[in-house]
Amino acid sequence: MILFCALEGDGDGELDTLIRKTVNLRVFEDENGKMNRSLLDVDGEVLCISQFTLAADTKKGNRPSFIGAMEPIAAKKMYEKYCAGLKNAGIKRVETGVFGADMQVSLVNDGPVTIMLDTEIWCKK
Repeated sequence: MILFCALEGDGDGELDTLIRKTVNLRVFEDENGKMNRSLLDVDGEVLCISQFTLAADTKKGNRPSFIGAMEPIAAKKMYEKYCAGLKNAGIKRVETGVFGADMQVSLVNDGPVTIMLDTEIWCKK
């Protein structure tokens, strides 16, 4: 499961980097129990959910601010481009949620790894 959030200022460069990193990141175990396999290596499938609340800024006060989240129309386009990019990069099955909907999503996290990919560390804005 991927929770996707687009921030103001994100563009095609960030999206291309995120797609490449997502499909190639070695987070699946090999025969020796080492994280050496990528989504492509394991013929993995993706459920991608849009989640603008990942943009929460909690620096000040006790109420999160979502001012850094991309506006909905542009964010939906980025989300759709990301999902299409995963397919174009070789992920055979990419399922999506409904952008902007109030959905009930369940996740059973089987393993000790949850990773945040933030393009800010790879892409200069």
